[in-house]
Amino acid sequence: MKFSNLGLANEIQQALEVCGYTEMTPVQEQAIVPARRGKDLLVNAQTGTGKTAAFALPILQQMLDKPKDRLSGSPRALILTPTRELAEQLANTISAYAQFLPLKVTALYGGVKMGGQANKLKDGVDILISTPGRLIEHLELSNVNLANAEFVVLDEADRMLDMGFIADVQNILKFTAKKRQTLLFSATSSPAVNELSHKLLHNHQVLRVTKINATAETVSHVMYPVEESRKIDLFKALLKEQNWYQVLVFTSTKQQADELMAALKRSKIDAAVCHADKSQGARRRAIADFKSAKLQVLIATEVAARGLDIQGLDYVVNYNLPYLPEDYVHRIGRTGRAGKEGYAISFVSREEENTVARIEKMIGSKIKRIVKAGFEVSNRISLLKSVAKNTRNSRSNKTSETQISHDKSSPYQAKKSKARVSKPNKGKK
Repeated sequence: MKFSNLGLANEIQQALEVCGYTEMTPVQEQAIVPARRGKDLLVNAQTGTGKTAAFALPILQQMLDKPKDRLSGSPRALILTPTRELAEQLANTISAYAQFLPLKVTALYGGVKMGGQANKLKDGVDILISTPGRLIEHLELSNVNLANAEFVVLDEADRMLDMGFIADVQNILKFTAKKRQTLLFSATSSPAVNELSHKLLHNHQVLRVTKINATAETVSHVMYPVEESRKIDLFKALLKEQNWYQVLVFTSTKQQADELMAALKRSKIDAAVCHADKSQGARRRAIADFKSAKLQVLIATEVAARGLDIQGLDYVVNYNLPYLPEDYVHRIGRTGRAGKEGYAISFVSREEENTVARIEKMIGSKIKRIVKAGFEVSNRISLLKSVAKNTRNSRSNKTSETQISHDKSSPYQAKKSKARVSKPNKGKK
């Protein structure tokens, strides 16, 4: 179905043409019409399926249908999102949709000074995009008033649940208009997301665009069994042999990211790191340099799993598997977007095998194993036998040591006994 069939305002249609949009994606086909009618929605759709347009376009159209004066610090639409990167990306994308409209879009997030954001709010805003924590700071300083927020979007609601933001979200929504339209978008489905929808939505409609917790069919999944200590060497070997043009690498910790970065730097590979210890400016530059192909490798922790929209990204590498299987879906959602092919490559140590099983159960398919010559992992059964043997030897050694210790103490005991016997003899003399 084409966007031109929706009867959107000419200004919006013109912006879509500039953006190169003609055909709608499945989530856009299902969500735009009921959202435009003011219906509350719970939408489960995987990352990279066009969710931003699915909620932004109907909101823009409704704001045009019922125009209101722009007020200082008082937005009509509020979009909450879990990360700085996603907030910034949403602001850029929605601004592009609204480029021919008399509407002002502003984003709030941490890592930058409050003053500049406060000035933007004071100048007036129609659509406000924010992370929960930073919005609460502005609310406490009375920089923003949400009483006129008649449209509310919770983007990546499942991630906000994982990050512990939901209590903040619920507090924020108390300040919004009582009669509001609420749209809740989630990449994955869970009992917690369903429970949240019943608390925040009114007489809502549920849209499941793909099978629950699915990954894009355009993504090929492979895993390399490897010892944890050999992962850096394996990555460098594959990077060279397979000539990966651009690759996004996810690590589980900041330390792992920094260690990999140091190793790539020594090998003179153009790379950058994106994690919570980096300033917002440094993270923004790293992402921009990666998008513009100045970097071959971008290393990121979970903080960047959402909000990265990189056109034509072919490879995502899980240097470490995420703790939650749902985060695997989020990570690899950076590739295989908009119908293009992508590759999800995971390095799996023996300790991570149980996580693989949970991921395979979630995505509903087995992940292909590739054993790289020179990086073979010792057989698990052999390892268990070796551990058992070492345990038995250890116990045997401890028993021998105890016996030796006892034998060494015997002469002392004997001498002590003799000493006790000799005393009575002295007494008789």
